[in-house]
Amino acid sequence: MKTNPRAALCVVLAGLAMTGCATPKPLPTDVEQAEQAERAGRSGPSGEARLADGGGLFKSIPVGERPPAPDFAGSTVDGGSVRLSDYRGQVVVVNAWASTCGPCRVESPDLDRTQRKLKARDVRVLGVSTDASRPNALAFERDLDLSYPSLHDPGGKQFLKLPNGLVNPAILPFTLFVDRAGRIAGAVQSTVSEEDVRSVVTPMLEE
Repeated sequence: MKTNPRAALCVVLAGLAMTGCATPKPLPTDVEQAEQAERAGRSGPSGEARLADGGGLFKSIPVGERPPAPDFAGSTVDGGSVRLSDYRGQVVVVNAWASTCGPCRVESPDLDRTQRKLKARDVRVLGVSTDASRPNALAFERDLDLSYPSLHDPGGKQFLKLPNGLVNPAILPFTLFVDRAGRIAGAVQSTVSEEDVRSVVTPMLEE
């Protein structure tokens, strides 16, 4: 019996939709982004760089063009409180995640190792959990033994304050990089490794 390719594709897409956060959508190539920008009648991102090992596309923002980062604030997953502006003067890696997101579980230990190793150099990681369930988010933190705090932001409402086009808040994970002055230096909509984060924050520490 022949299989209808279109029907098979629909089954696959339906399965991905039901998983919540499966693997994020593949990022467009540099050429594809340029073509999309041309068709839309606008310029592309200020700067782009492919992360290590063929990873996601890092959107870099020149120092003079960086917008202020929203002051993400509120209660943490473990019941404390945190505010992004509390880290002013340090380089902050803001990572959006959810306990149902497989790629988030893969990258979180790398983010934790990065903070542990670079904390003395003023690098901090701030997570933002979009989980509706605080217990699920807390279990995620404890399972992975994460040392950095995470805001509890059901649905990712605080990300609606971000500049248009920087990231798609509906696709997890994504990571923002905030400079010492509290400005957004760039973002990546993909999983990141310890090497990826180091490659971005190291030059920021020299600014």
